[in-house]
Amino acid sequence: MTRTSIQKWIEVPAGPKGMFHTRPLSYVFWLVLLGTTVRGVPLCAQAVSPPASAASAGPVVTFTLDFPGSDPSRYAIQVPREGDASYDSRAKLSPDSDDTDAFHLDFKISEAMRKKIFDLTAHAGYFQNSVESRRRVASTGSKTLAYRDAQRSTQATYNYSQMPVVQELTTLFQNISLTLEFAHRLQYDYHYQKLALDAELKRMEEMSKANSLEELQAAEPILNQIVGDPSVINVVRARAQRLLAKAGGAPAQ
Repeated sequence: MTRTSIQKWIEVPAGPKGMFHTRPLSYVFWLVLLGTTVRGVPLCAQAVSPPASAASAGPVVTFTLDFPGSDPSRYAIQVPREGDASYDSRAKLSPDSDDTDAFHLDFKISEAMRKKIFDLTAHAGYFQNSVESRRRVASTGSKTLAYRDAQRSTQATYNYSQMPVVQELTTLFQNISLTLEFAHRLQYDYHYQKLALDAELKRMEEMSKANSLEELQAAEPILNQIVGDPSVINVVRARAQRLLAKAGGAPAQ
């Protein structure tokens, strides 16, 4: 096809009376190309950009841990003032496997936990100042506490903090993560390797008794599945039943 044949003539509006005149396609092409950016930003990018303000979503507290070599190697928990919390991680589904799996879960956080997190955040000054300890301690992963609302967006990154409120927040979020990772592995075991359920639930019970798990109710869906499945051996179902009772989801038997 020749260049002349490409430059076909098309009709475009010209004037308020709906009159038309012809312009070459190449001319229109350049007008479109030049018009695809506004102040150097592509219009297509503008179309998918998030809102300039997240105020409509309300205040949010976020905890993120990055610790390469640990399991999970990274996770983030978002707790809004209202609505479901969310959890994202990348972790192993089995201690014997090197494969990792991306995991996302929206879960109903208890109002007591939500209030505690926001109260501690306020006492920590909304993470506007450094919370890192000057003491030299072994690395336990890069942690970030962040707060966002209509007026501010602040965060503090640390390895270890001596501030009691930050220590308490860190423990709460880490224990929530432990619960949700148990739920993730139980879901996998239930569908693909039911013989692994007993060891996983035994470990979960032990950590629950040691008060190392928070928000057990987030694991209720998979625990209910296990309890209600007659193909699962009784000892495993009994463990799941006891955990449900502690979560408030069912009486112990």
